Amino acid sequence: MKGSPFLRGTFFLTMATMISKMLGFIYVIPFTAMVGTGGYVLYTYAYRPYTIMLSIATMGLPLAVSKMVSKYNELDDYYTVKRVLKSGLIFMAFMGVISFLLLYCLAPQLAKIVVDSGDQTGNSVTTVTYNIQIVSFALLIVPSMSLLRGFFQGFQSMGPSASSVVVEQFFRVLTILIGSFTVLHIYKGSTSLAVGVATLGAFVGAVAGLGILIAYYIKRRRYLKKKESVSVPQTTKSFFTLYKELFTYSIPFVVVGLAIPLYQTIDTFTINKLLMQMGYLQQEAEKMNAIIGLVQMVVLIPVSVATAFSMSLVPEMTKAYVAKNEQLLYKHFTRTNLLVVFITIPASLGMMFLAEPVYTLLFGMGNDPAIGSVILRYYAPACILFSLFSVTAAMLQGINQQRKTVFGLLIGVGIKIVLNVVLLQQFDYISFIIATYAGYTFSVLFNLWILSKYVIKAT
Repeated sequence: MKGSPFLRGTFFLTMATMISKMLGFIYVIPFTAMVGTGGYVLYTYAYRPYTIMLSIATMGLPLAVSKMVSKYNELDDYYTVKRVLKSGLIFMAFMGVISFLLLYCLAPQLAKIVVDSGDQTGNSVTTVTYNIQIVSFALLIVPSMSLLRGFFQGFQSMGPSASSVVVEQFFRVLTILIGSFTVLHIYKGSTSLAVGVATLGAFVGAVAGLGILIAYYIKRRRYLKKKESVSVPQTTKSFFTLYKELFTYSIPFVVVGLAIPLYQTIDTFTINKLLMQMGYLQQEAEKMNAIIGLVQMVVLIPVSVATAFSMSLVPEMTKAYVAKNEQLLYKHFTRTNLLVVFITIPASLGMMFLAEPVYTLLFGMGNDPAIGSVILRYYAPACILFSLFSVTAAMLQGINQQRKTVFGLLIGVGIKIVLNVVLLQQFDYISFIIATYAGYTFSVLFNLWILSKYVIKAT
């Protein structure tokens, strides 16, 4: 990679993303040990809607900006590059404020959905509201930070994004762990207060990540101004035209990123009330909610690895489609899906057969390993479906069939919501896992069916 700065930068960005995901998983172990399942589920009440709101707020624009900056760089039109950055930052700042206000103001209503104000055995509406409102402040910063990352990537400069990703996650995790420990063990505070400090980690991490990007921008400002001074004159595009182009590029990038958070959020916000209708106390329902959330974290580890490797083949598939090379298109299609299966099947089998020791090793004896191991055993094969959906959705985007991906995802989500309720009486808490399988199976099969029309029939 010595002679290829782009490949070197891509490698560092991939490594930074993997490190960030590792940190995002590892912190859960000591954090859960400190706050217990009741504290962990309180944290997810805040973080799940934040993740959804963040996806909506950014709307895939960071990747779209990266694509546009790269395009106008090739045309030596650095004046338009600057306007793309300016228009993008204005919109991201606006969306950041709107999404912050929405999440902050909706916090009391969201809290009432997830917990019962009449049941005093678990987390209260006030506590959940407080935590959602704390995490909402991160929305003021993260959209703009994400867009700056896309800007640097458009220059094929991955260093700023890689540094920002790691620094953001490091300070977030540091705030979660040190903040929780300080509240619980030094000031002898409550678990809810410790979780409140932990949710502040998203804001602290965002400030740190944005600071790194601003430092890089200041450092390279002279270079960027020099580029603009030799810019090849082009037709001046209005902000409306730039926004239209941005949104054309951005919409496809939203779908894949929203799938898993949507399913997680559905579970987080429906499990408590549904189980309480079955006779569970709120505290018992919240414990089950937390355990399912912890298991999802474990299952997503092989998903991250599988998609990271397989996604590298998707651009090659897109090139083959554009070149109308049908044999090569089918070859990349087959290789990509086989790669996913070869990684996720052994991982899922390992988690199934070693469910009890894996769960106990990660989360300890104090977090119900008897129930946790059962849920992990049932949930483990889901990593195959998660990975296949991510990859097939990316393939459909690569051949300009992203609208069909949205349709398949929405139908799958609808199936999940319905089956969460319908199967509960017969299967108890396992019904939530079965509903996830059903929803994802439909979406994956739908994606493969669409792909078969463009890939398999073409050969």
